[in-house]
Amino acid sequence: MKQYNVAVVGATGLVGQEMMRTLERRRFPVKKIRLLASERSAGRNLKFKGETGKVEILGNNSFKGIDYALFSIGAELSKEFSPVAARSGAVVIDNSNAFRMDKDVPLVVPEVNPDAAFEHKSIIANPNCSTIQMVVAIYPLHLKAGIKRIVVSTYQSVSGWGKEAVEQMKAETKKIVASGWGLSQIYRPDGHRGVESGLSQKGKVLPHQIAFNLFPHIDKFEENGYTKEEMKMVNETRKIMDEPRMPLTATCVRVPVFVSHSEAVNLEFGKKLTASEAKKILRKAPGVAVVDDPARSEYPLPVDAAGTDPVYVGRIREDRSIPFGLNLWVVSDNLRKGAALNAVQIAELLIKQGTVPFTGRKR
Repeated sequence: MKQYNVAVVGATGLVGQEMMRTLERRRFPVKKIRLLASERSAGRNLKFKGETGKVEILGNNSFKGIDYALFSIGAELSKEFSPVAARSGAVVIDNSNAFRMDKDVPLVVPEVNPDAAFEHKSIIANPNCSTIQMVVAIYPLHLKAGIKRIVVSTYQSVSGWGKEAVEQMKAETKKIVASGWGLSQIYRPDGHRGVESGLSQKGKVLPHQIAFNLFPHIDKFEENGYTKEEMKMVNETRKIMDEPRMPLTATCVRVPVFVSHSEAVNLEFGKKLTASEAKKILRKAPGVAVVDDPARSEYPLPVDAAGTDPVYVGRIREDRSIPFGLNLWVVSDNLRKGAALNAVQIAELLIKQGTVPFTGRKR
């Protein structure tokens, strides 16, 4: 089997580390791996397939001889270095939002629109984590009954923000538990409600205390009242499903969970689709695992999804408020299928199809 030189950009981050584990776990044909990150992380040693590799500083000369470059850095750095990698002959699969809505860049979820990957011009965008798990779950149902409207509320883990948010939640939880926290601390005599985490503002990266709390604020707010995260779900879903006018509204919430995003999804269809029919379809759908036995308290949970690949779907039930509606509960590991796994699957698609890096032509 032909082997390929792979660069992981942002190798020391949560997603970058998961990309390395995913490449190894799926036995991706890696000939040589190049680990890239900022100057702050350069020199660190990371293991891949039992061997130790040194993290190099990301620069203009980082991509010589690279076939596939998996990016997991901020949008600004992606905008700067993805074209550099592409000019060096690599196919870039970028996990940021830098190129997702670019009309010349395919936005790909292999279970939904695999053919779009072959239209690349050296850069392919990896969708937002919440978008990925939702479209994997709903697209098979859309093919059967035609979705007319989507209403989704997300419950997103702190790892979706990054390492610093994970550390904030750890520190807050430890501080609160150590203080003997209870109702007396929530409802104080001075009338002030809430628990002080003991962290200085400098130690916080999330806008509010996250331990034992949640808030409907992910990314920046836009003029229309929605956050950027919510609008990502709207715009990316339309592009991936090739439904540019799909009515969709989202509310995205940060919750005190370390890994795995959850979503309550309400779908309105063009024709009747029963819960029983939906379960049969989803049990056969690629990348989906149905966990749906409420009588036995069996439904998707973030703790069960963490460290696994599938998109789990449960609480599948008909919406009695409209003629043709369903409700779903969708859970997936945001670092795996929501990021690293999806990126590696895209590269696997290209290899299977025999796509030449950079040109997009088949062999």
